[in-house]
Amino acid sequence: MSHHEIITELKNWLSLQIIGQERLIDRLLIALLADGHLLVEGAPGLAKTKAIKDLSRAIEGDFHRIQFTPDLLPSDITGTEVYRPEDGTFVFQQGPIFHNLVLADEINRAPAKVQSALLEAMGEHQVSVGRESFQLPPLFLVMATQNPIEQEGTYPLPEAQLDRFLMHVTIDYPKIDAERKILHLVRNEAANHVAETPSEVTQECLFAARLEILNMHMAPEVEEYIIQLIMATRTPENYGDDLASWLEYGASPRGTISLDRCARAHAWIQGRDFVSPDDVQEVLFDCLRHRILLSFEAEASGITPR
Repeated sequence: MSHHEIITELKNWLSLQIIGQERLIDRLLIALLADGHLLVEGAPGLAKTKAIKDLSRAIEGDFHRIQFTPDLLPSDITGTEVYRPEDGTFVFQQGPIFHNLVLADEINRAPAKVQSALLEAMGEHQVSVGRESFQLPPLFLVMATQNPIEQEGTYPLPEAQLDRFLMHVTIDYPKIDAERKILHLVRNEAANHVAETPSEVTQECLFAARLEILNMHMAPEVEEYIIQLIMATRTPENYGDDLASWLEYGASPRGTISLDRCARAHAWIQGRDFVSPDDVQEVLFDCLRHRILLSFEAEASGITPR
């Protein structure tokens, strides 16, 4: 099978496991293929944890879930040096960040020092402890979640740290038909009637797919379209007084890179060998939602980043 057929089979299997959250599955695969990290915001019980856990079952790699709490320490994520009395030395014991797929559950529950330890690992692909730096595995994806309902006792992520995420995805409750299917699925799972896991997707296949995506054809006009969209967030005065009064800061160059990588991955998943403006528009909201800062006037008027 081709790399595209293998990923399509994986997507179809995930759709049978995670019902009513097609957008989450799609964005999770885009993040995996675009070598980025995902911030997912949604109410409890919407299969956020199940989505990345099921993905880890079907690909070559290990998974770890970190529950963020106010008393968490940076070393609880990165690891710590352990003293060995037999030879009087310290040995670094790797923390849960040294896994291929990491779920940072309720990331806004932990204080800034813990958040920055995770986000440093995401951005630099390494962990520094004392004078030493330790490389993270080549296949490394963090999916962080936020609960939009309860904000008491949370530590909102600063905008500069939000920029480390490839996409910020918001998900909602499933529709009534999907809710019915979820009920039947859980009953079947309880009775041990589970769908067979597809053949394991190797890391070699994922890296080859990433290379195919990077080498996809993108017309100069589509590339210019991406750049002009980003520039519009930085110079809103060129696009009307309303936009100028709403936007405080525009998207960083990371926004341009994310838009390019995600549009390519979206086109590849759809089975095309070129990127169209429709692909850019499809991923635009999730790539820029967390990268534009609104003015006080916009927030007072009820204007959202969307």
